[in-house]
Amino acid sequence: MIYSHAMKAAPARRRLPVAALAVAVILALAAVVLGVWRPWVPVPSSTPVGAAAGEQEAVEIAPAPLLLPEHPTVLVFGDSWTYGSAATDPTLGYAYRLADLIDGATIVDGVRGSGYLKPGLDGPAFGERIATLDPALAPDLIVLQGSINDRAQGEAGYREAVTAAWDAMAAKYPEATIVILGPAPHELPVGAETARIDADLAELAAARSWWYISPIAQAWITDQNYLSVIDVEVGRKHPSTDGHRYLAEKLATALGELGDAPVTEAGESETTPEQ
Repeated sequence: MIYSHAMKAAPARRRLPVAALAVAVILALAAVVLGVWRPWVPVPSSTPVGAAAGEQEAVEIAPAPLLLPEHPTVLVFGDSWTYGSAATDPTLGYAYRLADLIDGATIVDGVRGSGYLKPGLDGPAFGERIATLDPALAPDLIVLQGSINDRAQGEAGYREAVTAAWDAMAAKYPEATIVILGPAPHELPVGAETARIDADLAELAAARSWWYISPIAQAWITDQNYLSVIDVEVGRKHPSTDGHRYLAEKLATALGELGDAPVTEAGESETTPEQ
């Protein structure tokens, strides 16, 4: 289910590309002055006894600052939260609202109940869905959201399915920047399997030097705001219309901070309906 939502005339909240560019220039100049010094790469304290000559310790490289054109096109791909479930109209979902907040356009592809391993109610699992995406979409940014729907599928084969899906998305849109948006808790406390999915996605994204946004680690949904974000009755623990607005604002802010923010780490701590 793919829908496009274009920007409106009203001015919208923007990221800070100038600040991000300044940070990138400063880091580049520092690298020239200091040779091989890279602040995001840990310096080994010593070489392990018996280590082979020339053996290098694995390092984690920080993602590049997120720089987008003036009116970006964003493909938001995910599950029922991306679909807009429980909003009074799906087009009031966070993925659609994001367009105005970034002064751009969003292409929304959300399938209820789907995950990396689990087929959805209206379509297959993420990998098969990615295979059918139109290569001509040419997004500037891809936000790949979710999903808690794999929590009942278990750990076996999960990372392999994620890796295959991400490889396919990157190959289909090689010019796009990909940001992974982890699962948001539909209930509190956060369940162990949801926390495991969040941790797996964070680790796999870091290995690729991709930005990872964790609604769990960043405490987007707490005991204090849970009932104002999540519709626990008619919406079956999906975001309400106001909840989708709130999530769109949180996502827009998080994207705006990716010019110089550190990689987010996964959080922790489940039960019901498909997302």
